[in-house]
Amino acid sequence: MRKINVVLFMGGDSGEYEVSIASASQVKNNLDPEKYMVYPVLIRNGNWTYTPEDGTQIPFDRNNHCLFIESEPVNFDCAFIAIHGTPGEDGKLQGYLEMAGIPYTTCDVTTSALTFNKYFCNDLAKQYGAKVASTILLKQGESWNPDSLVAEVGLPCFIKPNKAGSSVGVSKVYEKAGIESAINMAFAEDDEVLVQQFIKGREMACGVFTLNGVVTVFPVTEIKSKNDFFDYHAKYTEGVAEEITPAHITEEEANECQQITDYLYRKFNCKGVVRFDYFLKNKEWWFLEVNTVPGFSAESIVPKQAKAAGFKLKDFFGALVEEAIKKK
Repeated sequence: MRKINVVLFMGGDSGEYEVSIASASQVKNNLDPEKYMVYPVLIRNGNWTYTPEDGTQIPFDRNNHCLFIESEPVNFDCAFIAIHGTPGEDGKLQGYLEMAGIPYTTCDVTTSALTFNKYFCNDLAKQYGAKVASTILLKQGESWNPDSLVAEVGLPCFIKPNKAGSSVGVSKVYEKAGIESAINMAFAEDDEVLVQQFIKGREMACGVFTLNGVVTVFPVTEIKSKNDFFDYHAKYTEGVAEEITPAHITEEEANECQQITDYLYRKFNCKGVVRFDYFLKNKEWWFLEVNTVPGFSAESIVPKQAKAAGFKLKDFFGALVEEAIKKK
């Protein structure tokens, strides 16, 4: 029986490049070599390249949607997207794959683009009934007033790029004097910036994916960062954050979080594996964001949740590929 050819897209052009490389490494190491032929393709600065063990660089042919290895085309049955940020999480790569007719492991173009824009995503989540922090959207070149910002969202507050992940460019600001530098840092990552109310609560995350057509919700994880918040350093440096799975919360609280996650996964029309982040404050769940290409590295939350739910990573990553092919 012929093995399934999987193109594993990694890299990207955002501050999450290194995270993507780590995610792709774990995916490749855990896709069953008896069933899958995996071809990692690095997307970076406009170049799409596959590098086999001999070190040669083979360009991915974007016109024919394949690799030519020794003059023979390698066509793909599925694309596994492990790019966090652009172009893997914002709908761009999904659009290309749709036109190429290649099944892929993530949400579709519309859902990816919408949820990657935190402002739009928060607004839609609010319409769906989720509790969402008060948020102001700033656009590059527009004027803003620190007094007005503080009057609306209070202090401390979070300032972050509107379209970025892994807490790149995110600041927690305690004083009005720190707002300008935080906004400038966020604008270095994106042309839109969010100024957001701080919700003082416990930070939680809940992964969810579709298995054999059934929405399957993972156990809830509590995140306890030794830093001021769960920033990039805390997310990807061993020992800086404690991630407890399952979270030490009541059964009722866990069930409610999983129900909200299931509900939002369906309402956002999600596909593949997605991670929803929340704050738990006074037994109320506040929606923070949705990650349509969550981390897959050894330090990432979703693989740990999958293991806690009884999945072997080989079976979990394989299920994402099989579900994508069925979906197509």
